[in-house]
Amino acid sequence: MPDTQAPAADRTAPPEVITVDDPVVACDGGGGALGHPRVFLRIVAGDILCPYCSRHYVLNQRAHHAAAH
Repeated sequence: MPDTQAPAADRTAPPEVITVDDPVVACDGGGGALGHPRVFLRIVAGDILCPYCSRHYVLNQRAHHAAAH
């Protein structure tokens, strides 16, 4: 009987993409106690991945330009 389950890598959800207006974000993985330690991430090149949960934070370009003036 063939295995109909996808490999584990195919079953995982893609990283969550979050657009933010501030170049510094705090990530705790969500889920309360099921998350991870809160880390503060500084967006330098337009986006950053959380090293714990791989959430993808993307800086809103309009907010970035407005904050620079």
